Amino acid sequence: MNTARHVARLRVALLIGLMLFALGGCGGGGGDGTAATPPAPTPTPPASGRWTPTLSDTWQWQLNGNVDTSYIVSVYDIDLFDTPQATIDALHAAGRKVVCYFSAGSGEDWRPDYAGFAAADLGAALAGWAGERWLDTRSASVRSVMAARLDLAASKRCDGVEPDNVDGYANASGLPLSAATQLDYNRWLATQAHARKLAVALKNDLEQLADLQGDFDFAVNEECFALNECGAYASFIAIGKPVFNAEYAARYQQNTNGARTVLCAAAQQAQILTLVLAQQLDDSYRYACP
Repeated sequence: MNTARHVARLRVALLIGLMLFALGGCGGGGGDGTAATPPAPTPTPPASGRWTPTLSDTWQWQLNGNVDTSYIVSVYDIDLFDTPQATIDALHAAGRKVVCYFSAGSGEDWRPDYAGFAAADLGAALAGWAGERWLDTRSASVRSVMAARLDLAASKRCDGVEPDNVDGYANASGLPLSAATQLDYNRWLATQAHARKLAVALKNDLEQLADLQGDFDFAVNEECFALNECGAYASFIAIGKPVFNAEYAARYQQNTNGARTVLCAAAQQAQILTLVLAQQLDDSYRYACP
């Protein structure tokens, strides 16, 4: 018998045994020796840090009168200036998201910051709206006022904003606005809102939906069903961005010949979030399509 070779074999066997023992003890498992399942990673919050509206949201829109906070909905759209902070806080306490409305394309002479507009900023009157005139949205002073309004929305802890009248170029504004200047202004609004962690709605402006759907988080529309324009939102909805729609026609309020029933069926099929409201947006009439 070769003693040296026998000793070498014993050393190898001992080393293998130690290795197997060490491997059996690894893994931090339970008493059965199985490896422990690693903990699930903590979800990473959205990089933007802002609220993202969804197609499953429900909503209420009231711009006039004392806001009725009792509706069981996901989102309230209310006036930036007129809504008290206590109302916004109460809505948040009830789990609601708050969108704050302001006009971004018209000057309203009753607003506290109206003096911030220069005389040259003011265009033609908005038909049917006393004390309101189109704004030159190319103007630095107009943009300064709107930036301050976005600051106000952020300070009041709004989750998003609804800038209205962002289609002046398509109206008789009395100002040298164009599709190009409107796109520039609307994108500026979206960028400024996002910089303040605010979601931002594209209000009407259907002609520029395709150009702006990447810049805005959701849409607010008036009467696209009554005007047979809702099809324009298909691509917006296809990328998961909700459309909050309001219809005002008397036939929908009264369900004349089943008009409201047909409306709600069409809204459901199109995945549009439709309310039938009084045009004054004072909560005097409300019907939410299921």
